[in-house]
Amino acid sequence: MTGILKNFPHTHYHAEARLVTWHPRGVLDDELADRIVAFIEGEERLAEEPFHRFTDFSGLTAIHLKFGHMFKISEQRRAACPGGQPVKSAFFSEWVIGFGFARLYEELMAGGPIEVRAFRTREAAAEWLGVPEEILLPKA
Repeated sequence: MTGILKNFPHTHYHAEARLVTWHPRGVLDDELADRIVAFIEGEERLAEEPFHRFTDFSGLTAIHLKFGHMFKISEQRRAACPGGQPVKSAFFSEWVIGFGFARLYEELMAGGPIEVRAFRTREAAAEWLGVPEEILLPKA
């Protein structure tokens, strides 16, 4: 991973698992979602091999994404990853609103090169990603 990762708050790259974890804080809005997509796409271009992703919504206080923006993001992500080696992107939220947005994104990405899944427990996300649950916990 490049130095960009160090400048993106609450992210960590776990080289042994080829996994980026992200624990956003505060409000997830369209602007932050676009920054996340730009960050991931930049890392994908620079990475020597594909990497999986884990996003933990437990630190969010609100989600202010426009419904249509989710469609735009999914179209952009599908176009950015044609073919190639499939990757997994897990979203964790115990909060019904966060889980609902994650499930919507999962449905919008169905059949695409990025396999997206929404989870209500870190344990289930860790199992699906094939990693120890501990690496999905937020860093102190």
